[in-house]
Amino acid sequence: MFFTYMITSQHNGTLYIGHTDDLGRRIFEHKHKIFKGFATKHGVDKLVWFEEFETRDAAFRRERQLKTWKRQWKIRLIEIENPDWVDIYELNVLPVNRDWGSV
Repeated sequence: MFFTYMITSQHNGTLYIGHTDDLGRRIFEHKHKIFKGFATKHGVDKLVWFEEFETRDAAFRRERQLKTWKRQWKIRLIEIENPDWVDIYELNVLPVNRDWGSV
């Protein structure tokens, strides 16, 4: 299972789009600033949207597609499923990973 995801700093804040094969671990890394980069620099660590894919290539292609979208389109995509921009990670509803358990 692979994922494309969007994280933010706050409601209508800075957005970051990425893809991963372990969503729970990757968001944990963002929250604990494990890797220094855009997300750390801009305080972006609240998971507000994600999609699942069967292949890494499909998740990567979706990430690239979303990065070309206008900001307004990305916000609309988030608000369709998460109108209050709730941190999904904090809801403990992410898929379970064999190494990390439910995060």
